[in-house]
Amino acid sequence: MTGKYIITLSMAALALLAPAKKQEKANVLDIKHSITDNAIVYPESFETDTQKILEGWYMRNYTATDTDYAEKDNPNVSDAEIERRLKAIPTVIEMPFNSVVRSYIDRYMGKSRAQVAATLGLSLYYMPIFEQALEARGLPLELKYLPVIESGLDPNAVSSQGAAGLWQFMIATAKGMGLEVNSLIDERRDPYASSAAAADYLKDLFATYGDWSLAIAAYNCGPGTVNKAIRRAGGETSKQDFWSIYSFLPAETRGYVPMFIAANYVMNYYPQHNISPVLPTKPLVTDTLGISDRVHFNQISGVLAIPVDELRILNPQYRTDLIPGSPERICTLTLPSQQVQAYLMSEKDILAYEAEKYGVRSNVEPGEQPADFLAAVDEESESGADLITPVGADRAATGEVRTITHKVAANQTLADIAAMYNVSPADIRSWNHLRRNAVRPGQTLRIETAAVTPAAAAPAAQSRPAQAPKQTAAPQGKQSAAPAASAPAKSQKKQQSAAAPKKQKTKEAAPKPANHEVKSGETLSSISKKYGVTVDELRKANNLTGDNIRAGATLKVPAKASASKAKTSGSRKSSGKSTGKKRSGKKSGKKSRR
Repeated sequence: MTGKYIITLSMAALALLAPAKKQEKANVLDIKHSITDNAIVYPESFETDTQKILEGWYMRNYTATDTDYAEKDNPNVSDAEIERRLKAIPTVIEMPFNSVVRSYIDRYMGKSRAQVAATLGLSLYYMPIFEQALEARGLPLELKYLPVIESGLDPNAVSSQGAAGLWQFMIATAKGMGLEVNSLIDERRDPYASSAAAADYLKDLFATYGDWSLAIAAYNCGPGTVNKAIRRAGGETSKQDFWSIYSFLPAETRGYVPMFIAANYVMNYYPQHNISPVLPTKPLVTDTLGISDRVHFNQISGVLAIPVDELRILNPQYRTDLIPGSPERICTLTLPSQQVQAYLMSEKDILAYEAEKYGVRSNVEPGEQPADFLAAVDEESESGADLITPVGADRAATGEVRTITHKVAANQTLADIAAMYNVSPADIRSWNHLRRNAVRPGQTLRIETAAVTPAAAAPAAQSRPAQAPKQTAAPQGKQSAAPAASAPAKSQKKQQSAAAPKKQKTKEAAPKPANHEVKSGETLSSISKKYGVTVDELRKANNLTGDNIRAGATLKVPAKASASKAKTSGSRKSSGKSTGKKRSGKKSGKKSRR
């Protein structure tokens, strides 16, 4: 009786203990296999423009991609079969299977089949570079698939956060690992330099955590985020792994390790999912040179006949196609191995090819005006020719825009000055930061005008009426004091009389009635004032219905203009230097001679 009772108690105890052990194993040891996530976040690498990659220069010239990925369906594979295949991959890093891993495998083999085909093609060139960097540091070779999920094997990939290159380094991390990043060079995009830096970084992370799943997670989100998740999980680093802190990690990082496992599966079992292997059409064997000169890809391409696209594929670290080499800073240039010797033999020719176009100036002196131009300017100034014409003039005849200064004369308004240079008052306000149209005598204004070349100035001087007084503006803002060479002697005396006392009577020679050739910037109003006629008289004499006239047109000036102008000797502006003073004088009963 007693023995039977003892046996019964023993069996009951075993029955109680057995479920407890099973439950403990399910909660702690098997969480990596049973974990689920209904909020899976797919990273930016899934948004790669795979069609662009498939049609890229490297894929077109070095690989033959089959279209089975688009024509054949993805077969349905059971969870048990995928788990078995994962166990069969020879890896140091643990590759457990669960529903999260399955979701990424289904995404790769389903919606992202074209991306897998592109990745397989690019892997022919990039995987040996990754393996070399990992092997040199004694790291597991399966880490070569990290760039598959980071960048889709696109060396020019840039994330929304600013991470760039195959291994998606942020600038701060890249510089901390010794990579150079500036306006001309970004070694995050250099397959060799970035792979070496990534291998060093992964080695440091593994030394910190002693677990590859945590090291891979820290590569994605940073050691600080992983350490925070470990503290929240309530455990020590040595007793935790990625799966035990899964729920405490950011959403994107939670999918990072499962996606790494999925990438390993995809790159090993793509044929079983009807994605044909990419076949190399020719081997791409490369070698690297040290460049101590500044050289552009177009110079190399022009001499060696290497396509610029190929140079960009092999040297993506040069952001502007320019290699900024110098004796103090040796840059690397990767070329197809058969072209290395050709570069060394043709280096002088390459550097001399369009050297002025791609060279950089280290010392620049301001240019000077040509002597013949200055001589022509002086000659035209002495003859009274216009050296400055309004901005509105024909640019083909006037040349480039120049900035001059204008000193406001007495009784001048902003509208007067604008009309003088054929610009708007709003332009003058803008150039001089004026709030109103008011200006004061003696104020200096900045005016933008078009300078006439000497060749264009000579015909303009010949076409000016001999007796017509006209204000001209000198390049420095002073108005020309030289009268027209063909003006009569009395016209010169009239100019000298501007400085005479107010009581002194002056006579003014009226311009002869003649045909007038319209110059650029002239209006009916300015021509009517010049000849002492009204605008209506000009319109009537020339059968005009409006005020529009074109430069070069010939206008008839009414014959009565001489009489009407000669009778009036009121206040007028000087045709010489602009003094800003009005002439004063009494009316003369005598008519001026024609």
